[in-house]
Amino acid sequence: MLTKAYIPYSGYYSSPFCRWQGKMANENAIELGAKTARRWFLSRELDPTVVDYVYYGITVAQHYMFHSHNWAAGMLVDGKKNLPGLMVNQACTTSATCIHLAAVNIEVGTYETAFALMSDRCSNGPHTVWAQPLGPGGEVESENWMMDNFTDPWGGKMMVQTAENVAAEAGITRQESDAVALRRYEQYLDSLKDNRAFQKRYMFPVEVRVSRKQTIMIEEDEGITPSTVEGLAKLKPVEPNGVLTFGSQTHPADGNCGFIVTSREKARELSVDPKTEIQIMSYGFARAKKAFMAQAPVPAAQMALKNAGLTVTDMKAIKTHNPFTVNDIYMSKQMDIDVMWMNNYGSSLIYGHPQSPTAGRLIAELVEELVLLGGGYGLWAGCAAGDTGAALVLKVG
Repeated sequence: MLTKAYIPYSGYYSSPFCRWQGKMANENAIELGAKTARRWFLSRELDPTVVDYVYYGITVAQHYMFHSHNWAAGMLVDGKKNLPGLMVNQACTTSATCIHLAAVNIEVGTYETAFALMSDRCSNGPHTVWAQPLGPGGEVESENWMMDNFTDPWGGKMMVQTAENVAAEAGITRQESDAVALRRYEQYLDSLKDNRAFQKRYMFPVEVRVSRKQTIMIEEDEGITPSTVEGLAKLKPVEPNGVLTFGSQTHPADGNCGFIVTSREKARELSVDPKTEIQIMSYGFARAKKAFMAQAPVPAAQMALKNAGLTVTDMKAIKTHNPFTVNDIYMSKQMDIDVMWMNNYGSSLIYGHPQSPTAGRLIAELVEELVLLGGGYGLWAGCAAGDTGAALVLKVG
């Protein structure tokens, strides 16, 4: 269990998420993420040079990705400090892992303040050409970073097929899946009430270029698909005889987010409300059996809870990265959780997943929900590419 790592209250942000090929499609995710983070620091009247180390999460290659961590760190402080960084790639659990890496180093005293910055752009993914000297005539091999990687080369299945494997083994039905999909959409609508009051607790706008002379501010999610009982029922399964449709799975997106991770004393100094403490308590990880990706969050969550000395009944709120409804239904069955209770105010099933920042937005929402509930313990859990899962337990006091 961690005891020394804290997140200042409001020491985090997430951008809106835009469905791929939307308004963020033409921006370099590294540059956009770093510049947005710097704008956020300055809007909070915080000096970015307070940061001693940067964990930069990215999963879909952008120009200059080789230098991404140090480039992003340099842009964050505008060259006013020689700030080093580390690049992290763990698909959709990248944010949680970056936050945990920062927390561990706070725990052992490596530095006092770290910043976890995560950004990705699924839009206009790169097309890579790989040398193949022993191929026929030396013909090159090409890779589409987005489309080709919807299939796991280790498990040999598309991601949706791994979820269908879990559904078949656990006896999950189409009716259960559609019911959860509708509930998740209704929960997202709660975050839009009172002029998006909940989202405005953590969401920070992004400035993008539309031409050489014009920029626009993106303040809201783009590309949300409304759900109804009738609409979901009409959709055909993605896989023959499957339970999942395009209404019960997520979509790729673009976005970024950031978290300050520091000591308790520094968190109080940087917080908008020093009386509200956000402690990082524990981390969990797991790998499910081959081609059963949707199972992985469960053992990761169980590990994080055990490391924190807590049980699932101690949790006041639970958020998950749920690329498929099957993820939440399986977790609820295995851990005896009401599937309709978890994921209040939104989830990646509805607003999409830009890979690296996905977990970060969910964790920011988890914190804000706990604050509204008067404090308590919260659990985030999610799957990543392949059959990996990660989890994080927080305490808001």
